[in-house]
Amino acid sequence: MLITNIGVLVGTDGGDTPFLRGKDMNRLGTLSNAWLRTDGERIRDFGPMDECPAPRVGEEKVDAEGGYLFPSFCDSHTHIVYAGSREREFIDKINGLSYEEIAKRGGGILNSADLLHATSEDELYRQAMTRVREIIAMGTGCVEIKSGYGLTTADELKMLRVIARIAESTPLKVKATFLGAHAVGRAYAGRQGDYVNLVCNEMIPAVAAEGLAEFVDVFCDAGFFTVEETDRILTAGAHYGLRPKIHANELAVSGGVQVGVKHKAISVDHLERIGDEEIAILAEAQTVATMLPGASFFLGMPYGPARKAIESGAIVALASDYNPGSSPSGNMRMVMSLGCIKMKLTPAEAINATTLNGAFAMGCSNDYGSIASGKIANFYLTRPLPSLEFYPYAYATPVITRTYLKGELA
Repeated sequence: MLITNIGVLVGTDGGDTPFLRGKDMNRLGTLSNAWLRTDGERIRDFGPMDECPAPRVGEEKVDAEGGYLFPSFCDSHTHIVYAGSREREFIDKINGLSYEEIAKRGGGILNSADLLHATSEDELYRQAMTRVREIIAMGTGCVEIKSGYGLTTADELKMLRVIARIAESTPLKVKATFLGAHAVGRAYAGRQGDYVNLVCNEMIPAVAAEGLAEFVDVFCDAGFFTVEETDRILTAGAHYGLRPKIHANELAVSGGVQVGVKHKAISVDHLERIGDEEIAILAEAQTVATMLPGASFFLGMPYGPARKAIESGAIVALASDYNPGSSPSGNMRMVMSLGCIKMKLTPAEAINATTLNGAFAMGCSNDYGSIASGKIANFYLTRPLPSLEFYPYAYATPVITRTYLKGELA
């Protein structure tokens, strides 16, 4: 395929680096009045229109008509495999109940676990595919999906098998994460230590035996799993080749950043409540500080200190946290805009945080997250825009005209 008359080609600086950190996050390569050629699933080359090659025999030609071309979003933290919805808790939140209060009443994650248990694998897949099609249409081309609404061995495996089916049946790049330690299952109420034993001694070996996940995750936070329990689960996961990628510091300064970095986690996610100590640790590590402004928006929580983390030299990514309870949206453009509006990122920083650094937080930035020769041809076209800054500024204006995954129209 040869795409011509691209008004601005965005994200051309990521081919020589797997991530951007600190002040380099404000570096965003662009090329005005450009062309781009794909060769099968991958980007072959690109350049200015005055050097545009002639179309080859049989090559599809696409006229971008002056629109922008962006690399697809890389959403490194989602929970899009779930059953039903939780709008009843939406009303509880409106009436003043906190996330922690809803969880203590047996709601939240446990409600989703109850619904998932009663839902067949085929129906779970059908519901999840509706969300998959939704995020593809909004520009996402690479996504991490967690288990964690099973909370029994059988139901966690059911979730992970659905994630595997999504990976096999769509052109979306999918990374699977085992999150058995999302909450303590109802059958283990009051016996958290026994539940941790189940995660370490039964769930993780079963997940590894079927090769269903690349990452292991733990909700290391107040009211959920302790630093010591997290340490034990991550150690067990490492024994079976699962890389750490954990929830940390959403509800309290929990020690999650420290235990994550200790285990060389690929990312520590949420980070709404971190201080100078945590930021200094992340500034020296290759662990990605993944922040989830959609959850802050929906729950009325503080936004993660992305500006301060970037200025300290950290690798910052932004992800959607798409889930039924605290961020029921996979709109990564909105996430990017919240990064600018609420977290004071520049548009360039926000684009890098939702593309290249998001891909690095999934271990796949060699193939995804920017426009570079040899990378997978995941990108989307927009109508002509007044400027790059217009894209996050006019956050609800429809602009995407076509999305491409693996070089094919999605």
